[in-house]
Amino acid sequence: MSQRHGLTDAQKQQILALEPHYLHADIGVQLNIPRSTITSFLKRTQTRQSTKNLPRPGRPRKTSATVDRYIVRTAETQTRLPFKELKNVTNVDVSIRTLNRRLREEGIRKWRAVNRPLLTKRHAKLRYKWAKLYRHWTSSDFERVIWSDECMVEKENNRMKMLVFRRQNKQEKYAPRNIQPKVKHSAVSQMIWACFIGDKLGPIVFIEGMVNQDVYCEVLREHLAPFLEVLKADGKANLEFQQDNARPHVAKSTKQLLQELAKKYSLKIMEWPPNSPDLNPIEHLWAELKLELFQRYPNTVSLKGSSDTVRAVLRQRLHKVWWDIGEDVLKRLIKSMPHRVKEVLTARGWYTSH
Repeated sequence: MSQRHGLTDAQKQQILALEPHYLHADIGVQLNIPRSTITSFLKRTQTRQSTKNLPRPGRPRKTSATVDRYIVRTAETQTRLPFKELKNVTNVDVSIRTLNRRLREEGIRKWRAVNRPLLTKRHAKLRYKWAKLYRHWTSSDFERVIWSDECMVEKENNRMKMLVFRRQNKQEKYAPRNIQPKVKHSAVSQMIWACFIGDKLGPIVFIEGMVNQDVYCEVLREHLAPFLEVLKADGKANLEFQQDNARPHVAKSTKQLLQELAKKYSLKIMEWPPNSPDLNPIEHLWAELKLELFQRYPNTVSLKGSSDTVRAVLRQRLHKVWWDIGEDVLKRLIKSMPHRVKEVLTARGWYTSH
């Protein structure tokens, strides 16, 4: 055994127990420890009246407590700085490795930024107002809402992720300074519209080109209206229709059509806060849809052919995956709604974990 590594607490207790009855050499034989180590340990113990080792001085620390606080404060306020820039900004004469150690001592390291739509103070205020309006709703209440949205399904997505300094907790994870705003980018893709209510899937609609008010009104007339007829026949009443504030959704012609549908089917149109996909459970259906698409059809990313050919394959596969979504998935999403509302209230309208 190497004396350099010292004695364990268990070995120290064994030596103290044997010392009154055996010679140091005999103790060494029994415990397989050099006699000199045993003698030195017992002498130190008698002198110090303690079995603990004195702290070793080690290598002097390169940064003071003040400098450490400055490094941490800079990383917390400028979370998006790369390590090299953090070194330049703080002007501290230490290596990047030392900077990394100082931050990790405070529980801070580089994390991938959470991807969320950009929120402003106005958005947060409206989201908070919406959450207060629905704060008393239960899961059963949210079962009366028809959740709808459009989604662009791309053949592939290889977006670079941003890294930020933060601690491992929700408060810092969803702080505005640590959010990477979503941006639109082009790829071979298929636009879809769909809806669901409670544990029942609504239609999935494949849209050619971009969505404008005329296209959206056609979707409502040709697909939402028949779905409302089905729900009416099933005895569903006092329903609300949810849609976001995309321009085609709030156009004059769209509002007129929705008023007609609302009157015919006793439907209420939900007032929706801006930039709030985290409050719409169908967003998680899109994630489920895409995950299942690429798991079930892994060659989707390498589909060959023209854009029309690829879209035709995407439509066929998406149709199959959509109608295979189980009721348990939908029930779980609806059950999450009261918690989503609570998170918005807690964050006073700012970012949530959804």
